Amino acid sequence: MSNSDKNRLDPIMLEILWTRLIAIADETATTLKRTSFSPTVRESNDYSCVLFDENGDTVAENTIGIPSFNGVMSRALKRILELYPQQVWGQGDVVITNDPWIASGHLLDITCVIPIFYQDRLVGFSGSIAHMADMGGSGWASDGREVYEEGICIPPLFLYKEGKPNEDLIKILRGNVRVPDEVLGDVHAQIAAGRAGATLLVELLEENEIDNISPLSREIQDKAEQAMRRAVAAIPDGVYQHELKTDGYNGEPILLKVAVTVDADSMVIDFTGSSPQIAHAINVPYNYTHAYTCFPVKCAIDPVTPRNEGSYRPFTVIAPVGSILNPSFPAPVNGRHLVGHFLSCVVYGALAKAIPNQIIADSGSSPQQYTILNGSWQGRPFSTVLTICGGMGARPTDDGLSCTSFPSNVSVGSMEITEAVSPMIIWKKELLQDSGGAGEFRGGLGQVIELEIRGDGPVQMSLMFDRVEHPALGTAGGEAGGSAHAAVNGQVAASLKGRNQVKPGDRIRLQYSGGGGFGSPHQRDKQAIEHDLRDEFISKEAAVHVYKYKG
Repeated sequence: MSNSDKNRLDPIMLEILWTRLIAIADETATTLKRTSFSPTVRESNDYSCVLFDENGDTVAENTIGIPSFNGVMSRALKRILELYPQQVWGQGDVVITNDPWIASGHLLDITCVIPIFYQDRLVGFSGSIAHMADMGGSGWASDGREVYEEGICIPPLFLYKEGKPNEDLIKILRGNVRVPDEVLGDVHAQIAAGRAGATLLVELLEENEIDNISPLSREIQDKAEQAMRRAVAAIPDGVYQHELKTDGYNGEPILLKVAVTVDADSMVIDFTGSSPQIAHAINVPYNYTHAYTCFPVKCAIDPVTPRNEGSYRPFTVIAPVGSILNPSFPAPVNGRHLVGHFLSCVVYGALAKAIPNQIIADSGSSPQQYTILNGSWQGRPFSTVLTICGGMGARPTDDGLSCTSFPSNVSVGSMEITEAVSPMIIWKKELLQDSGGAGEFRGGLGQVIELEIRGDGPVQMSLMFDRVEHPALGTAGGEAGGSAHAAVNGQVAASLKGRNQVKPGDRIRLQYSGGGGFGSPHQRDKQAIEHDLRDEFISKEAAVHVYKYKG
């Protein structure tokens, strides 16, 4: 088919090709998952894969990719193309970077980009971002004071040029991380995935006699933009404001303030007035802010249309330079999710004033709360990330999902796998009774995990906890969810957002927060209360005193 053959871009063919492109992104992701070395990628799905056209615009994303990764990758690729224009790319090239201000906001994520050639012409790129098990420095902790402390920063560099490896860069990587086999194994899994995506895209072009993906790319992006603009236009015009506080750092809360302006089919989301950047690693680079502002809005108003470059065009996101949501280099950013995940809550709080029946209550899984362990086990270094989720906020028509990540969508890794690859014994993992915020629709439950440390000696345990002082709020009369907590041997952990030293035999209890409720708990259906009692989601005391259940 020639590029000018418009008949092949009829609605049916467009849908077939669009779906095929998404399937290619999904196949790419499957390759990455199955060839990865670390449980962070293999079990927790902390990665994303994206197809781009030759200009760096997103064409298709894998369907269960991390939203922040999907959201930042096009912006990252365009920065890379400023350094390495299209004409310098060749077959067999691979570029990587983990620069927080170019890519996904902290050093632990490596962005990998591979060019796609067809008929000796650059037609697109296959890209991925994956969270590494380690990038050196302080490890994954949020108590750094500058980004220099947080690990090695790789500017956009060719890891492979015309198929030949950059051995010096590989040696630098291997010499600066605690678990080089896992890190380099995952990077090469990204390369394998990118090459798989390139092969599949070329097959699509050959089968459909397409010599240039650009017309198809533009059509797909325009359709996504039109769908999003229709969804924005359905919101009443106006300025909707909201603010909230997070636990912040060392008892100093962070203020997030937003004004959402809806004007016809465009939306401006302005975070002016939010806290300034701080000397602790919970600052949020702008790319990450942009991604986790647009994604939850799309979830609320247009959850069906597949995401691509066009999905984000109706949005303008403003975050002043030097603020917590757009920090200046060299601000520490390792724990950027500890503030960035709250963006869904503050934006939803504003939109609830306009479209209350499309907005969920605050989620206890905003932010995702991690526990990272680094040490030595059986004579070898290890680095393990324990990914556990709190509960989602209640929906306008149903309970929140328990132990489910939002706005991220990382998976809870298998406890059996965690025990197999790290010096941990998991003694308990269960839903936390009464942790879901009460309401006509209950918030999703959090959970509690108890584990014991093994190992050759002391282990560094980095906690990334929030919602200790500021639990997930309910909406429309719903109540707040349960709070988070972490203890070592029955005592509150020394640092809930930093590094703790633990030793073999120590018992650690990790409590994860529940989601907020929606609507008055007095309006909850009697059968729903009885179901919760039967499953021990709520206690008898809560049924009587909170829900006014009379049996």
